[in-house]
Amino acid sequence: MKFYHAFLFIILLIVSCGSSETPPAATTPKATPTSNTTSAIPKANPTASDQTVKDPVLGGPADFTLKINGARPSKAYLIGTHGEQRFTLDSTMVSSAGAMRFQNSEGYPQGLYAILFGGNNVVQVMLPEDQKFSMEATLMQEKQTMKVEGSLDNQLYYENSRFEDGLKPKFSAVAAKLKGLQEGTPAYNAAKAEQDQLVALRRSTLQNLFKKHPNTLYVAFKKAGQNPIAKPGLSDAERIWLYRKEFWNDVDFSDPRLIRTPVVFNKLKRYMTELTPQNPDSVTQSAIYITDLVEPYPDYFKLVANWIPLHYDPLKSTLMDPHMVYVNMIERYFTPEKAFWSDKVTLSGLQQRSGEMSASLLGKIGPDVISTDPNGQTKSIYEMKSEYVIVYMYNPTCEHCLEQTPKMVQFYNQNKGKGFDVFAIALDTNDKEWKDYIAKNNMTWTNVYDPTNKSIYGKYYVDNTPELYVLNKDRKIIGKNLKVNQIMTVVGWDKEGK
Repeated sequence: MKFYHAFLFIILLIVSCGSSETPPAATTPKATPTSNTTSAIPKANPTASDQTVKDPVLGGPADFTLKINGARPSKAYLIGTHGEQRFTLDSTMVSSAGAMRFQNSEGYPQGLYAILFGGNNVVQVMLPEDQKFSMEATLMQEKQTMKVEGSLDNQLYYENSRFEDGLKPKFSAVAAKLKGLQEGTPAYNAAKAEQDQLVALRRSTLQNLFKKHPNTLYVAFKKAGQNPIAKPGLSDAERIWLYRKEFWNDVDFSDPRLIRTPVVFNKLKRYMTELTPQNPDSVTQSAIYITDLVEPYPDYFKLVANWIPLHYDPLKSTLMDPHMVYVNMIERYFTPEKAFWSDKVTLSGLQQRSGEMSASLLGKIGPDVISTDPNGQTKSIYEMKSEYVIVYMYNPTCEHCLEQTPKMVQFYNQNKGKGFDVFAIALDTNDKEWKDYIAKNNMTWTNVYDPTNKSIYGKYYVDNTPELYVLNKDRKIIGKNLKVNQIMTVVGWDKEGK
């Protein structure tokens, strides 16, 4: 059973993340917004007082054309990106000659865009400060045949794309060679040298490009997307640590243009979900690190500070304790001094929800609950003498409880003499329904119910029922958000000192 009061604050969080732009009415299937993130803000090294939402970094007056030989008349859409959001920024018509023209007297926000036209064809276009240029290509061969006039950024984009496409089959061929060779043999060493030469060629080509055109949007975009170079002679653990440490080195957070390209968001998502071990402590540490890193830059700060708690939303996340991530993010960054994009009422609601979660985070001492059993006797978690206590919270009518409660009863009957006990708390029910449920399921452990909720409020946070916490001999919370078949796993970790 879901505790629907939580949805209010999720909705408020999403609203606080909304883009300051209103997309044009014309939208397409490929431009449907997901969770909104943040609007671009000019360069700044702000204090709390000047962190305000401003206009995005616009280019000059825009007037550019794209001609696709072989394209049929249709509508064309200029699709922008902003974090996870995709939106239609403008639209025009494709002529019978395959030509389309986009104009805007104020200019478009600088960034990387997609032009979507008939048959779901897509052409990438960079919009730097100078937005007067022309492009021409052949349908279905856009990248290979693209010709650009009047735009260095788009020229670099397509020239380097063709160069890298030319390297891909060579990398694939040498990888296939290496796969079938024994490491250390002459044939292996020769193939490895061939691979190293390809890597060096790609790297030197990029470095020359970066050096020759340092102020272009394309170079800022391309540099930001580079991965750290692996250092030889290090252990796997050292390489991983250094890779994570250097992952953000080439991203210029003082450049607000990158917020309207996919590069920063893609790196953020990879850093949090692939390069960070998916356990609450590691995710929380990474979340704090990257948010602190971007805090001086309002546009990126808003993007990161909003996306992380949305991604690790306790109602959706499979992390054992997403509340830890949520609480740390809300307490640190969603304050009137820092969350410049939100109002005090919204922030107060978020802080309240965070406070309700904070008492029962993984690693904390589990709060005591003193409540009443079916016989009117007072029962307490701290009075229980077993090595491990399972705090089991349920509702008699909840669908998942109907599945998990019999499993919990079976677990208890098999382990009650082996250092385990259960303290079961009924929620959102009534006295008769509660007692009937106990009898029906033969729940012979400690059962309590408080119709006022006073004895349990603020103790163990519940997103959905059934909710299951495991406390060790010190009554520290060693597991939460568990199913019955996961109890012994976390107990094993505790006994091994993990």
